[in-house]
Amino acid sequence: MTAVFPFSAIVGQTEMKQALILAAIDPAIGGVLAFGDRGAGKSTAVRALAALLPPIMAVAHCPYNCAPGACALGCGRADVAVETPTPVVDLPLGATEDRVVGALDLERALTKGEKAFEPGLLARAHRGFLYIDEVNLLEDHLVDLLLDVAASGENVVEREGLSVRHPARFVLVGSGNPEEGELRPQLLDRFGLSVEVSTPRELKERIEVVRRRDAFERDRVAFLSDWAEAEAELRARIVAARGRLGGVEAGDAALEKAARLCIALGADGLRGELTMLRAARALAAFEGDKSVTDAHLREVAPAALRHRLRRDPLDEAGSTVRVARAVDEILAA
Repeated sequence: MTAVFPFSAIVGQTEMKQALILAAIDPAIGGVLAFGDRGAGKSTAVRALAALLPPIMAVAHCPYNCAPGACALGCGRADVAVETPTPVVDLPLGATEDRVVGALDLERALTKGEKAFEPGLLARAHRGFLYIDEVNLLEDHLVDLLLDVAASGENVVEREGLSVRHPARFVLVGSGNPEEGELRPQLLDRFGLSVEVSTPRELKERIEVVRRRDAFERDRVAFLSDWAEAEAELRARIVAARGRLGGVEAGDAALEKAARLCIALGADGLRGELTMLRAARALAAFEGDKSVTDAHLREVAPAALRHRLRRDPLDEAGSTVRVARAVDEILAA
């Protein structure tokens, strides 16, 4: 396996790293969209997260990574559970529909005359992460497929005499440069958190980014060894937060403030409140707190709400500034 840059060694980009960690703690948050400058570390962070995540238990030989006792099609050894890395699957922009959703296994059809299903990228991503770089350039027909699967949690394939339905629940992670095009509103709304990524402006921070990347490229084994302890500690915190998540309380006061924020900002639908609640609860679990506080809501509000705002022709401020103003008013210290 090719060595990847350690997640803990990434300099700056605090909001992006936090969003990815929260999505790893609670996949129900709905995924992460990272938009910003080219070369600012978006892909590096996603691939680093893949190496950081703790493994999962899955049915042996199951192409869907199903949990023991819940094999989708009875395709694996249900009596044998194996430890496997959390799947993090790349969806290339040029991928065909067959590669994404799966199709007829031509080899078996030609050699054995059998109709068998060859799972696609959505099957591989089940119980893990599906990563799309330059997501704003994704072809419309693939966007439609992702919307259907994201809504149902299942991939349905009806073609070439095949009728297959299998689970496809994953955390959707997208990255891109807004200068190259906007994301379709329907897909944008499916991302739980949206973070802004920019090139570091501070001299010391830029120097440290280059220093660490150069050290990694020159001697990867030594660099990974230097950061192994920090990676292990962060992995342990994520695992512990997952265990605490169900016990974190979000009282009526927190719910009311989340709703007031969304009303004040004119956010469409109710996904804003739900995402804020889940993200704040995951952050509380990560920090070892027993209940959601205003501080948790304040910290996750920009990522949960900035991409859900309507354009206001009378307000030239960006969405991040508008969220900050509403937070200062409603969550005043």
